[in-house]
Amino acid sequence: MADRFYTADALRPGEYQLTGPEAHHLHAVRRIDVGERITLFNGDGFEYPAEVLDVGKKSVALLVAEAVAASRERTPPLWIASALPKGDRLDFLIEKLTELGVTRFVPLVTDRSIVRPKADVVEKYQRMVVEASKQCGRNVLMTIDPPASWAQFVRRIDLPPLRLILHPGGSLALSKTTEEAVVAIGPEGGFSESETAVPGWAVARLGPTILRIETAAIAAACSLL
Repeated sequence: MADRFYTADALRPGEYQLTGPEAHHLHAVRRIDVGERITLFNGDGFEYPAEVLDVGKKSVALLVAEAVAASRERTPPLWIASALPKGDRLDFLIEKLTELGVTRFVPLVTDRSIVRPKADVVEKYQRMVVEASKQCGRNVLMTIDPPASWAQFVRRIDLPPLRLILHPGGSLALSKTTEEAVVAIGPEGGFSESETAVPGWAVARLGPTILRIETAAIAAACSLL
């Protein structure tokens, strides 16, 4: 697979100027030179093969070829709505959910949440999604939603039809599904009793042990996708 670079711009065949951090990475880090070929993607589901025409300090001139359909998305779509783990464990979680093909990630604030999402969480972790997508070959970016309280989240009208709460003692074991699904994962102290009593949501389990937030999210994705 050719080196992959992300741009938020719309792409079409012809000359294109790649600028910003991606241009710096291409030139100064990857040391790609004139005449070499790379792949661009912008999250629209396609890949755009391109040839390097000229390399400058702040921009790289490319000749973009016809778009190539290269869908690597898993079906059906899967949402993960989760309380946030501490420190770099969240970085790890976002990276691995992107690699696994999760469609959407929603940071949750619950009754027992310890980590409270900051205002820049969407921008920060969307950048991480881009980096993980460059590595794993995804051409559609996992969506990072703004933080939401559990009470706000369960009132969303666009939630998938299969709605699961991971909780110790849950009656349902996770397994592969053909339905679009959302899995909710609580904080280290778990969901409160009132939070698990939500109409339309089934309480599920992963096994007999208590898992860390990021372990539960990754295991849920592997079980359902």
